[in-house]
Amino acid sequence: MATLGNPQKTIEIIQKYEFMFQKKFGQNFLIDTHVLDKIILAAGVTKEDCVLEIGPGIGTMTQYLAENAGHVVAVEIDSNLIPILKETLADYDNVTVIHDDILKVDINKIAQDYNGGRPIKVVANLPYYITTPIIMGLFEGGVPIDNITVMVQKEVADRMQVGPGSKDYGALSLAVQYYAEPYIVANVPPNCFMPRPGVGSAVIRLTRHKTSPVEVMEPDLMFRLIRASFNQRRKTLQNGLNNSPEVSFTKEQIIEAIEQMGLSPSVRGETLTLKEFAGLSNCFTQMKQI
Repeated sequence: MATLGNPQKTIEIIQKYEFMFQKKFGQNFLIDTHVLDKIILAAGVTKEDCVLEIGPGIGTMTQYLAENAGHVVAVEIDSNLIPILKETLADYDNVTVIHDDILKVDINKIAQDYNGGRPIKVVANLPYYITTPIIMGLFEGGVPIDNITVMVQKEVADRMQVGPGSKDYGALSLAVQYYAEPYIVANVPPNCFMPRPGVGSAVIRLTRHKTSPVEVMEPDLMFRLIRASFNQRRKTLQNGLNNSPEVSFTKEQIIEAIEQMGLSPSVRGETLTLKEFAGLSNCFTQMKQI
């Protein structure tokens, strides 16, 4: 039975192994059973599922996942946590712990080896400093994913789900929404962790789109346009694209594409929707084909 959601049990394990929290790994262990239940429910974990857990820590969420999933593959970077996980997960025969850096792991191979290549579910309490590289790596790597349910900094969760007109709207919003439908499951205060982080957190579920929400000929070009637009938010879209090393089109071509979209010459990139960025990208692609 899962016991680590209890703060006293967490303290007992930490003291037994004289574990020292390391800032470089962004370690904050969840100690709230209600939040753990919400994560499992939001991810929709069943005995039919293979779940990839990133950063299991001492195994708190891993225990909950193991009791609900068919198989759990937990990837942990900190070697000091491996002997702890051997103890806390000893009663679960459906858990595989991999000691490695998630950014270097072949997740497609994990999906193939443990789930026959079928879509997996990803659950994690992510270190704040590498949230974006992990999430984008999962999407861009072509990994078969059903959904990603993660604990992240609240500010980052807000950024993933907003649309034009918000100061939080940016390249991350558009990238996430291109691949998935974001939904904030719960806000989580600092007192739900040990040690307490300095900021609030949120659980967000990203359900992968079965079909793309926009038609774009060159997704890579679209994302270059998006990055160029948001790297210089205060500039007009035209100037942002014209001054970016990522965009290889002439000033005249940029003006023409903006006109083709029916946009004002003074429009800012931060006001464009995902559909408009896709349309702008397609305009440039068609120019190259002429």
